[in-house]
Amino acid sequence: MTSSQGACDGLALREPSNGVFVNGVQLGKGRAVELCAGDRVSLVCENGSDILLNSDPVTHIKCAEVQSSLQLSGESKVKDLEGKSGGFCGRGKVGFDVANEVPNVMREVDSVGKDSHNPPSVGGDWQGECSGSNNGGNGGVCPPPGKNFYLNRLEFMNCDSSAHHPSITLPELIHPVESVSRMFIATFTSDIKWFLTYCKIPFHLPVTIACHNTERCWSSKSDERVFVPYHNYPNLVVVCPQFPETIAFGNNRKRQGIACHHPKLIVLQRKDSIRVVITSANLVWNSVTNTIWWQDFPHVISFDFTSLFQKIGDADIHRGSKCDFAAQLAGFMASLVNDVPSQAHWITQLTKYDFGGATGHLVASIPGIHFYKTSVLSESFQASPVSTQVCHARYCFLKCCLNANCFAFFFSGLKVLGSVVASVVGLSHLFRAVADSKSARLRALASFLRKSCKSAYGKLEIVLRRNPIVSVDENAVSVLVPNPDRTFDGDCVQLGFLPRDVAKWVSPLWDSGFFTFSGYVCPKEALAAALGENCKKLQLILNVSEGHHFKDMSKMMQAEQIVAFCSLIASIQRCYGLWRLQEVLNQYRWPESSKSEIIYSASSIGTSINSKFLAAFSSAVGKKSLQHFDSEESDPEWGCWNAREELKNPSVRILFPSIERVKNAYNGIFPSRHILCFTEKTWQRLKTLDILHDAIPHPHERIGHPMHVKVVRRCFWSGRDAPSVGWVYCGSHNFSAAAWGRQILNPFRTKADAPQKEDPSVDYGLHICNYELGIIFTFPPTENNICPEVKSTKLDDIILPFVVPAPKYGTSDQPATKQAMREAMVELAEREREKHTEEEMMEELDDEEEYVELPEELEATNYVEQEKEEEKEYADILWSQVDSSQSS
Repeated sequence: MTSSQGACDGLALREPSNGVFVNGVQLGKGRAVELCAGDRVSLVCENGSDILLNSDPVTHIKCAEVQSSLQLSGESKVKDLEGKSGGFCGRGKVGFDVANEVPNVMREVDSVGKDSHNPPSVGGDWQGECSGSNNGGNGGVCPPPGKNFYLNRLEFMNCDSSAHHPSITLPELIHPVESVSRMFIATFTSDIKWFLTYCKIPFHLPVTIACHNTERCWSSKSDERVFVPYHNYPNLVVVCPQFPETIAFGNNRKRQGIACHHPKLIVLQRKDSIRVVITSANLVWNSVTNTIWWQDFPHVISFDFTSLFQKIGDADIHRGSKCDFAAQLAGFMASLVNDVPSQAHWITQLTKYDFGGATGHLVASIPGIHFYKTSVLSESFQASPVSTQVCHARYCFLKCCLNANCFAFFFSGLKVLGSVVASVVGLSHLFRAVADSKSARLRALASFLRKSCKSAYGKLEIVLRRNPIVSVDENAVSVLVPNPDRTFDGDCVQLGFLPRDVAKWVSPLWDSGFFTFSGYVCPKEALAAALGENCKKLQLILNVSEGHHFKDMSKMMQAEQIVAFCSLIASIQRCYGLWRLQEVLNQYRWPESSKSEIIYSASSIGTSINSKFLAAFSSAVGKKSLQHFDSEESDPEWGCWNAREELKNPSVRILFPSIERVKNAYNGIFPSRHILCFTEKTWQRLKTLDILHDAIPHPHERIGHPMHVKVVRRCFWSGRDAPSVGWVYCGSHNFSAAAWGRQILNPFRTKADAPQKEDPSVDYGLHICNYELGIIFTFPPTENNICPEVKSTKLDDIILPFVVPAPKYGTSDQPATKQAMREAMVELAEREREKHTEEEMMEELDDEEEYVELPEELEATNYVEQEKEEEKEYADILWSQVDSSQSS
């Protein structure tokens, strides 16, 4: 089932029958109605994309072969797209295309049967020009929005109708498609046939489409999540990114869980540049308002692999978005294609471009259980009675084990690039009663752990050793604890091994000299696991550093290492969801003492939205409890905004269309039923907070057409003559805990985890259900503007796609919840007095999926992974070979 919290626009709803609709109401067979000026007549028929794209649809329909009394069919422009995907990509329909969330091909004809909207013709002489209003009336290619966004041009608009807000079409965004060498698309759902035809995608062009499919995304088999849907597009690959087992119900993948692949990303690679597009739209652009941002980044002569890693320990880590745009993009894309070897090249391709001029900060969400960043720097070790001896012993041991080049590089100063959370498997083998009957190894382990020095984060550095003698897995990596008294002799106790799925990318990168790895464990957890006191995995932190061949990667990389590098980038710890918002916005000094407002317009309001989540979101974006600002500085949660504060003084204004606005839309309720998600239970919970406002589309010409935007703005009001400061987000995140993450207690938290004043985030993990992607444009006060090169756009220059200030709900107003729309449809059926119409509507309503809510309180113990059976079997096989080699 799809996530009801993050993207209910993905619910699998029934399509209405083929036929004729007047003002959104289907006519019965053989029935005639009197039409008045302004009435909208819609024709719904299968395989009708050729009707939409025809310059004279009525004539085309007359010439078509009538197959039934309710279905009109013509020659399809995509008849040669032979599907072999087992029904995954459904056949397109003129009318409500559920796979695309919206009724993307509803047509209006005037009294003489002509198309009054006249959309761009695919077969015409389109030259990729925007409307004159977008570029001073001179035509030409659309200029990029910079620190702003465009709206998509709806099908009824002509080239001169977007004077109030610049707009663009999908073909214009891709133009010229002939120069595109590769294309990457991440979307929720898509009508691939429509996209290929409408955008005239060449047959030979390599296209990767990552999209949602519940069954495939939850599959543990990678070959079930990748397929080529069309024979005559051999380079088009569809990928269904995997959902992690940690968020499945009961940690059991077979039971699935609440999760959704919901980003909207397009990457167009060309020889001299790469275009990154972030929208709120799936591959449907003609009927629903969406936001679009893009930027072109230039090609560079020398490849920069360091750009794909966020800087650690650098004083300039937060000097604008330059430092991590590439790293964030690479990490997100790598997570989508991590186990798809044929698509791993996308990550190395990003090193060919300069993302330094990015106008915004990327904000991504990746499903999983994420904990506070646990990078452990080797220099942060606490002194101990044996620290001097340990340092000398470590020096001697490394000198014996490493060749001269590696040894010289190790002590020349490793540059740590990031950290990975892994685990140790097979830990209990040596300490079982049979294998260690006198507990000698267990006592040795306890002694080593007690004497060894720990880092400032309470972690112990262990030894990682490649195991070439293990023939069952050439990538096997052993995990050992050294004897601090005799390290120079190589005296160690083996804990276990790296998991197979980690070792398979660590070893190729390590053996090639591209990277070096150091590991850290918690001594108490290691001893408890060895004693069998718990069955949870022993967490291992891998620090990743530059290897002696790091600078030669672009010249030396082979196919196996490209795949391994993709896995590494996907595994590097980053901040996601709420924590990424916090990471970006904490770079600036915002005038928190000034009056401000946070407005959030979304097409879906999560079922778990309550004062606790509202407070977590507000706190992440910088909201502070100012009344305690001076009195509670010693408190770890000093100044933090919490649920109590949120109840007293709500900080977020939610914009969502009222039921009356939806009922009065041009095409009635049907389009919104496939887009809007808001449960009655959530509405009753939020009603008392008085934070709901009506979402009125802007500019005026878009009123009556659904909005699919996800836009957040925080504005601080300065002095009378000073410009406003703040920030704006646009992208795919709906307002839900599934999209942004919900805080849970951190089961791995220890008091020694933070040597300095603690960030309260250390105590929590973040449970995220969805893949999401968006971008933030920041407009800080002038005195701390860290991006002087992009000062031209101001916060006040951004025209939001809805009316601001938005009118607050009155006492009789209510949002367009599923229940409200259901009741309105029943009322409409009764007014029409058509029994069969009512039966169809009620049948459709009965087919609607139920919402599944996450429990209000999530137990931290649910997220402590246990060693899986396949991991135990893998470790047992490795141990048996190690034991046999030592006895021979």
